Amino acid sequence: MDLRVYYQKIRKIEAELTEPFVVVVSRRTEEGGRAGVKSEVPKKLAAKLIAEEKAVVASTEEAAEFRAEQERKWKESHDAAEAVDKMARIATKPLKKA
Repeated sequence: MDLRVYYQKIRKIEAELTEPFVVVVSRRTEEGGRAGVKSEVPKKLAAKLIAEEKAVVASTEEAAEFRAEQERKWKESHDAAEAVDKMARIATKPLKKA
């Protein structure tokens, strides 16, 4: 493969991507890549994955669904960590003498 053509292709794809972070959907590859895995990656990496035919840009609906799911998971983990922190603070308070 001609490296000049390869990098021109990456730059062209990167210029077409409008957002700084892009949701991509993986494609099945001969190296064992699984199809259908969604990821949010920087624009430069998305362009590289697309040029190498390892991923495609997710549709607007898929991207919105993926981001909503990620936000839900983040909130759940944040709430769980907050609950653990609250329990730790309660457990470390000194007991009052009667």
